[in-house]
Amino acid sequence: MGRARQWDESDVRIRPSRRGTRPRTKDRPTHDDAEFGMVVTKDRGRWGVVLDGREEAIVTMRAREMGRTRVGVVGDTSGKEGTLARIVKLEERTSVLRRTADDTDPYERIVVANADQLLIVTAVADPPPRSGFVERALIAAFVGNVHPVLCLTKSDLADPTPFAAEFADLDVTVVVAGVDDPLDPVIDLVSGKVTALVGHSGVGKSTLVNRLVPDAYRETSEVSGVGKGRHTSTQSVALRLPVEGGGWIIDTPGIRSFGLAHVDDNTVIGGFDDLAAAVENCPRGCAHLGPPADPECALDDFEPDTASARRRDAVRKLLEALRSKEEWEL
Repeated sequence: MGRARQWDESDVRIRPSRRGTRPRTKDRPTHDDAEFGMVVTKDRGRWGVVLDGREEAIVTMRAREMGRTRVGVVGDTSGKEGTLARIVKLEERTSVLRRTADDTDPYERIVVANADQLLIVTAVADPPPRSGFVERALIAAFVGNVHPVLCLTKSDLADPTPFAAEFADLDVTVVVAGVDDPLDPVIDLVSGKVTALVGHSGVGKSTLVNRLVPDAYRETSEVSGVGKGRHTSTQSVALRLPVEGGGWIIDTPGIRSFGLAHVDDNTVIGGFDDLAAAVENCPRGCAHLGPPADPECALDDFEPDTASARRRDAVRKLLEALRSKEEWEL
């Protein structure tokens, strides 16, 4: 038997790469010098980002592994015409509003991330208000850690009080913002905050944005003869508020449906501390709807006519909305 051959690096054959001699690695640079800011627009693979302490957006492209949220940027951040920076970091989300196309769709769509509050814009007439849509938007807000505000428009056509009363027991902030109503209450709510707007097409969302940000020039349209608005906003855009205290308004496209395939009963209940503590005593499989479906639901142990009992009844309406498509699709 011959001696074993001793191998060294000179014995190793390296097949040349067709793409050249540049070494390949799965490691990504740390980009410790990234500057952070907020994504305000997206258009065909380019993101507009307003860096902290800046007024104007710069144009960026996204590193392949990045998602859409508050981001860190490297490269030419001067904002000069023709320059392009790169999004390389994500900040941890403080909130995220999600929806699905319907209640069977497994694919979640992120409506907006890192918003402080959600303005659910609803007309009280033309088109008529849909409580089911509002209930579903409320669920998404509670689950996503976004503070919900019900904003009622077209108050010149109908009294908003009866519809607002439907949500009183959920302690939801309500503001009336018809074209003849003063804008100060809305400005007080959105000043200094990042506020996302959602609503069906035709409810006056773009009109409200134009009142808050006069140079936004968001397109508006009339409601069709069948009570449906045309989609005038085709993509989300963040607009800086020209008010004392600053803040941002995120105008989202009008939507026809608000699916919640990613939400279950216990997730909804978990948004309310008193109810979440009570359902720990519910039997397995309890859907928390009460009798006759759930005769042993622990939520029925609250004393009548207390805040928790009224909140339980209101949340059960949310749970029913989670199971029904009535009145929330256009």
